[in-house]
Amino acid sequence: MVKIGRLLTAMITPFDKEGLIDYDQARKLAKGIIDSGSDGLVIGGTTGESPSMSDDEKLRLFAEVKEEIGDRGAVIAGTTDNNHNKSVELSKKAEEIGVDGLLLTVPAYNKPSQEGLYRHFKAIAEATKLPGLLYNVPSRTSLNMTSETTLRLAQIDNIIGVKEASSDLVQITRVIDDAPDGFKVWSGNDDETFPIMCVGGFGIVSVAGNIISTQIKTMMGMLLEGNIESAASEHRRMLPLFKALFWVTNPVPIKYSVNRAGFDAGKQRLPLYEADESFTSKFDEVMDQYDVDLLV
Repeated sequence: MVKIGRLLTAMITPFDKEGLIDYDQARKLAKGIIDSGSDGLVIGGTTGESPSMSDDEKLRLFAEVKEEIGDRGAVIAGTTDNNHNKSVELSKKAEEIGVDGLLLTVPAYNKPSQEGLYRHFKAIAEATKLPGLLYNVPSRTSLNMTSETTLRLAQIDNIIGVKEASSDLVQITRVIDDAPDGFKVWSGNDDETFPIMCVGGFGIVSVAGNIISTQIKTMMGMLLEGNIESAASEHRRMLPLFKALFWVTNPVPIKYSVNRAGFDAGKQRLPLYEADESFTSKFDEVMDQYDVDLLV
C-alpha cells in the first residue's frame, strides 16, 4: 500500500475541445504534479468536476492516473455522493482498479442527520479494505459534520483521517486532540494549512498544488522542522494566491491558472463556465507575482 502523504493535490480534470476527458493530458498533469512535490492526488473530487462526470469516466480516470504515477504517489478516488448505494458500488469498483484510498465526502442536498452520516460512511468503509479519508465541506454541502461524528467514525479501522474544510478551527482542533492514534487531519483549504498544522494537523488536500506544489511543500517542511517564523512568512507570501483561487467558484480559477501556465487543460463542463475578463484581469495581476512549479 502506497503511503498517503502530507501534501495531496486535488487534481483538475483536463477536457478536450469536445468536452470529453483528455486522458493523455490527465496522465501528463498527474505526473507533473507528483514531480513538482505532491505526495499524492485526489482524483474525481470537487476540483476535478466530479458532479459533471459519469461513473465510467471516473473509473477510467482513476485507472489511467494510477497507472501513470504507480507507486510514486497515492491516488485517492472520489467515489461518494448523495446516492448511498451508488457510492458503495463505485467504491468497490475503485478498489478493484487499484486506487490507494477513497474520499468520503459529506453528501450534498440530502442533508442527513449526524446519525445518517455515520451510518453512510461506516457502510462504505466496511464495503472495502481501502483507507477512507472523510471530507467535511459545509460551504458545498450546507451540512457540517460535527467533531463528535468525525470522532465516532475515527474508531473505524480503515477510516484514517479527515479533510477538514469547515474553517472552524475550534472544531478541527477538537478532532486533532481527541482522535485515536493514527487518525490524521488534512486541511481542506490552502489558506488554513499553516494554522491547522500548527495545532497538530497532518497536511493539506490542496487546490493550489496544481501549480505550486514545491512552494507548499517547502512551507510545510519549515513547519515540521520547527521553523515557525519562516513557515509563517511563506504562508503570508502565498496567501494572496490562495485567496484569489476562490474569487469565483473552484475549479474555474485553478483551471484557468493551469492553462495560463502553458498546460492545455481545456475548459470546464457546464454548468460551470469560464471566468470573464473582469476576473482574469485582476487574477493575472496576482498570478504574475508567483512562479509556477508544475513540471510538464
